[in-house]
Amino acid sequence: MKNRVRELRKAGGQRQEDLAAALGVSRQTIIAIENNKYNASLELAIRLARYLHTTVEELFILEDQP
Repeated sequence: MKNRVRELRKAGGQRQEDLAAALGVSRQTIIAIENNKYNASLELAIRLARYLHTTVEELFILEDQP
């Protein structure tokens, strides 16, 4: 699954630290999500989408399965 977290965070002028603090997670969690190394829980995905003023579907892109 790909995501647009980095793109939308930067467009909003936020640092990884700011986003992490606002969501109550570590900066390492934000880094892992942005690098597609960790899939956010449903709760965190919803909180991320709300914070970045988008929908979960627009934030996280489910890649087609072969």
